Amino acid sequence: MALGGDLQKFRLGNEGDNGIEINLARSFETNGVKWKVDYMPAKWNSGKIGTEQAYVEMSGFSFLPEAKFWAGQRRLRIQDVHIVDNFLMNYGDYQGAGVTDIPVGGMKLGLGVFTGDKFDNSLPDNVKAHRINADLSDIHTNPGGKLRVLLTAVGGSGQVHGDSGSGISVSHNQADFLVKGMSNALFLQASRGHARIDGEFESIDGLSAGKRATRIADSITWQSGPFGGQALIAYQTQRSDLGGPTTKDFSLGARGSYAFTKHFKGLAEVSTTTRKGAGPDQRLSKLTLAGALALSEDFWSRPELRLYVTKANWNQAAAVANAGSFGINGKTSRTLVGVQYEVWW
Repeated sequence: MALGGDLQKFRLGNEGDNGIEINLARSFETNGVKWKVDYMPAKWNSGKIGTEQAYVEMSGFSFLPEAKFWAGQRRLRIQDVHIVDNFLMNYGDYQGAGVTDIPVGGMKLGLGVFTGDKFDNSLPDNVKAHRINADLSDIHTNPGGKLRVLLTAVGGSGQVHGDSGSGISVSHNQADFLVKGMSNALFLQASRGHARIDGEFESIDGLSAGKRATRIADSITWQSGPFGGQALIAYQTQRSDLGGPTTKDFSLGARGSYAFTKHFKGLAEVSTTTRKGAGPDQRLSKLTLAGALALSEDFWSRPELRLYVTKANWNQAAAVANAGSFGINGKTSRTLVGVQYEVWW
């Protein structure tokens, strides 16, 4: 249940996906040069098995020993906010080539060039797209603070309402924010045309126009003894290049985790989201309570087996806008009870 914004689906007790991704990688070393072959198949819900990653990587060359050169299709996911399952800065996922970890005056530079094709999905013959990204990281700004800048430029042919696009994302991560054990991540982002706000492509199928988008988001994460969690506040606007209204999405929410014993935690997630500009103002609020079996007390400990209860309510405008899903038959509230198993390894 979500109003449609990128950062509006607070996921605890609110996910209907079933899937698996397995990363198969093998590393080698010859005469000081390291190289790796990586393949990741994935299957989600009732879809077919697809290819998420398939690439080769080499490093350890005498002229740039720290740099990692790669080619293929790979993820380059920079930073996410876990409670909404969204990578706010992200520039991989398509076929291409590039290099990461180039040392530049105490910083690191990554460069990538991409086509609009994937192993499982190619663009139509009359539609083309290409993208260049530059990722500058480890920019030390203050004690415990680092800045990161991601630039995006898109070109192509056969696209709707122009073939180009550009974007910029700036993030600042602060360790021990306010108190020890709490970190803060601030994001300032803007994009236009066929560049998506996170750094990837936007609407390059030759059927849809690009967008102009802006976003400011701030997330804190903490762990203090048995008490851990994450919170998010975000505001995003977007408007189609073809015109029409500007959609304004607001998100505010948090998940807390308290370990009553080494292997049992209580979880609570509360959120409220609004969407304005697309007809009457929409609102959706959600509360989820869960008990979880885990490997340790930490908020990030996985695997985690949860029994949850979710109560969500929304206004009539949200019910009308989402009549094909959670607002069916004019419903304005819903209670869910379920079991979720989340595994990382």
